[in-house]
Amino acid sequence: MGCVPDRTSAGRGDLVSASLGRRAVAEAVGTAALVAVVVGSGIQATGLSQDVGVQLLANSLATVFGLGVLITLIGPVSGAHFNPVVTLAAWFTGRGSGDGLTARDVAAYIPAQIAGAISGAVLANAMFAEPLVKWSAHDRSAGHLWLGETVATAGLVLLVFGLARTDRAALAPVAVASYIGAAYWFTSSTSFANPAVTIGRAFSDTFAGIAPASVAPFVAAQLVGAAVGLGLVAAVFGRATPAETGVVVPHGETELATPFAR
Repeated sequence: MGCVPDRTSAGRGDLVSASLGRRAVAEAVGTAALVAVVVGSGIQATGLSQDVGVQLLANSLATVFGLGVLITLIGPVSGAHFNPVVTLAAWFTGRGSGDGLTARDVAAYIPAQIAGAISGAVLANAMFAEPLVKWSAHDRSAGHLWLGETVATAGLVLLVFGLARTDRAALAPVAVASYIGAAYWFTSSTSFANPAVTIGRAFSDTFAGIAPASVAPFVAAQLVGAAVGLGLVAAVFGRATPAETGVVVPHGETELATPFAR
């Protein structure tokens, strides 16, 4: 789950219209809220139905609506990445341009996203009277699941940066949330597609949890998926022009970025 960098003529001044500290706080709050939605809706679903299909439907619908709202709300401040792979991809595509994310931005965003994800899982546990921290026992170690994560993340990166390259970043809240909702169902892994969220979900031994031993392979698959996604962006939309390499994740009042998803 993450945001789409808008393709604009904006420069470094727009990127820092909000201080780095405030943008990092926005990323932490947004990621915490996202994980609280994912974990909390999973707990609620298992309490209301014993049917796994119904549980997944409830979990995915809550995530779609929650993600769309969070992208709309947080996007103008930080770009609403909520996802280290989106942050890294945004930095990679804009490196050397003088605009876009800097290494300092990345160093602030990613820890904030991880801390937010863990906090969101703890909050969801607390709301449903679960132990605040209980390592998940939900093993997700299998090759087909890693393939699912690679596909889910590649599709997310293609969508996020494809929207930016085609001047459709304003569609990010609907498009990204819709993609994540679909990927819940068409990928074997139910589309975590987010290293921070993956880490956070290890802190809850509930429906949406993932065993700590399964986290590292999932994150590795997500990083591979991000690289594949960037390759697909180049293959589908061509190499970026010099003007496009100056793309930034917008933070202005009228420029809405696109998110990464869950």
